[in-house]
Amino acid sequence: MKYIEKLQYITHDVPNFPHIDQVQLACEAGAKWIQYRCLTKSNEELLADINAIAEVCDDWGTTLIVTDHIHLNGKADIQGFHIEDMNADFTALRKLVGDDITLGGSANTAENMIRLANEGADYVGLGPFSTTETKPNNFPLLAADDYSSIINQLKKLQIDIPVLAVGGIKIYDVKALMQTGIYGIAVSGAIYSADDFIEAYQDFYDLVKL
Repeated sequence: MKYIEKLQYITHDVPNFPHIDQVQLACEAGAKWIQYRCLTKSNEELLADINAIAEVCDDWGTTLIVTDHIHLNGKADIQGFHIEDMNADFTALRKLVGDDITLGGSANTAENMIRLANEGADYVGLGPFSTTETKPNNFPLLAADDYSSIINQLKKLQIDIPVLAVGGIKIYDVKALMQTGIYGIAVSGAIYSADDFIEAYQDFYDLVKL
C-alpha cells in the first residue's frame, strides 16, 4: 500500500493568497501531503504553479498531489492525482499512469467507494461532510453516522482502502469523524481562512493523529 497521509491540505484559488504561499505555510506547519486544486488556469500557468510548488514540497519532503489534470503526468514532479469525477474509469486511469503514481478519487456513497477500490484507487475522499464554498456540489451531505455505516460496509466486504472525510470540516468536527473509523481528513477552508494558518493546521494535525 502506498503512503497516504492522514491530514491532507487542499489548496484553492483564494484572492490575495496564492497557491504557492498556501503550500509554503502548510509545509512550515508540518504538512506532508499537499493537494493542489486549481481548475481555472491554462496548462502553462498550471505547470508554472506546479513546478514552483514541487520545489517547496521537495524541500520539506512533502507529497504533491494534483486535482484532475492527469494529462500533466510526467511533465512535472507530481507524485499523484486526485480525480473528482465520481464516474471516472479508474481502471483506464491506472493503466495510463502506471502503478507508481498515487491515484485518489472522490466518493459520496458506499457503491462509489467499492468501485474505486476495485478499480485501483489508492485512497478515497468521502464527502461532503458539510457545506463548503471551496467546492460547491449537489451531492448529499454525510453525517458522522453515514461515515460509520459506510466504513462498516467496507469491513464486511474486506475492502481495505484509506478513507478520508472531506468537505467543510471544522476543527470541532474532527474528533467525532475520526471515531467513525475513517483513515483521515482532507481540509482546506478551515485552515486557509484561519487567523493563524500554521496554528490551525497543527490543531487539525494533533486531533487527526490521536
